[in-house]
Amino acid sequence: MTSMSEQSPPQGWCNRQLHDLCYVVGGGTPSRSQPKFWNGDIPWASVKDFSDEAVFLHDTKEHITQEGLESSANTLVQANTPVVCTRMAVGRCALTIRPTAINQDLKALLLRESFDLRFFIRLLKFHGSILDRVSVGSTVRGITTHDLLSLALSYPDKSEQSRIAGVLDTVDEAIAMTEAVITKLKQVRTGLLHDLLTCGLDEYGQLHDPIAHPEQFQDSLLGSIPRGWEVLTLEALLARVPNALRSGPFGSALLKQELKESGIPLLGIDNVHIERFVANYTRFVDDDKFVELSRYAVRAGDVMITIMGTVGRCCVVPDSIGVALSSKHVWTITLDRSRYSPHVACWQMNFAPWVLRQFKRDEQGGVMTAIRSETLRQLLLPVPPPPEMQAIETILLQFNKRIGEEEALLAKLAALKSALMSDLLTGRVRVPKEIVVVS
Repeated sequence: MTSMSEQSPPQGWCNRQLHDLCYVVGGGTPSRSQPKFWNGDIPWASVKDFSDEAVFLHDTKEHITQEGLESSANTLVQANTPVVCTRMAVGRCALTIRPTAINQDLKALLLRESFDLRFFIRLLKFHGSILDRVSVGSTVRGITTHDLLSLALSYPDKSEQSRIAGVLDTVDEAIAMTEAVITKLKQVRTGLLHDLLTCGLDEYGQLHDPIAHPEQFQDSLLGSIPRGWEVLTLEALLARVPNALRSGPFGSALLKQELKESGIPLLGIDNVHIERFVANYTRFVDDDKFVELSRYAVRAGDVMITIMGTVGRCCVVPDSIGVALSSKHVWTITLDRSRYSPHVACWQMNFAPWVLRQFKRDEQGGVMTAIRSETLRQLLLPVPPPPEMQAIETILLQFNKRIGEEEALLAKLAALKSALMSDLLTGRVRVPKEIVVVS
């Protein structure tokens, strides 16, 4: 098996096949019918424990007992051992961080020579696609041990390996920190979203406290809500425009052969995600058809909610939408924005328990197959006074903006990592000796 590194090794780099560098050890699976083999304290790894990105195998989803280990002729792989998937997710790999048993779909690589293991596992990951390409199988794909050991790798001396690993470690750490920030922000946002939609804000911008100040709340059809709020139907909050609540076109109004490869977008469920409009257009109509179907035109600030697929996903149409049509797979709602915020409506429909309870009434056999027009029209929503609603919207939009900024940073770091791996692990770009890596 060849690789790019075998075809053109950089100056000063070694080029060898994997069978020259290591030998492999396989694993097994204890009998599932024997409870005594399971739920022990020995980590037991399978393909589902490996990801495309992780360098280290931090934990496993299942654990076995010492008896289970012995029953399956399993090998306890020591810490800091490269393990690669040879079946199903072929080419995924990671370093163990503690003694770990592996199943039959994995192979542990026991190295014969000294490597910087952080470099070696990344080099193996980088060439994982080569292993995947030679995998065979109609339903479950896999590779043989011979195929695995035929993989050719090019690599520098250990000093340069450590410098390369140090650079990639730095990027990985930045990615991990950014992911942690995003996770924390989303956790805080979940709590904030609940508090703002149920407690609201006082004139000083502070949350109403139902425990300390129960007098600030009142009973309603939706339960306890702040005083000064009212409960109205969605129909009462629609804008005074034709077809403020619409779905379609249906049947012969728009035939499949009338769809074009370009033109005016026809929006559907693939464009509507939870809180997120995805401008990925795949269906279009021409100008004449748009004029004919103009009653289904989408306006900036409309709320869209899915009818088919994952029923009930809701987002707000962005200001950049331009000219577009909605389809029969979504409800499109134009609200009176002087009375109700589209963003607050979107948050209500995606997350508010009282909305989800009302939608649940339309379920058939425990599955919500559609949302009827009557259900939407009679949907009850809590309505804060306009200044309070504006304050709620501003706070949550600012929070979403912060999360979006962190997610954009994460995407940039991921792109940087991909570029660095391509450059550094092939030797196309060399890391100067002057760079000191602190382990």
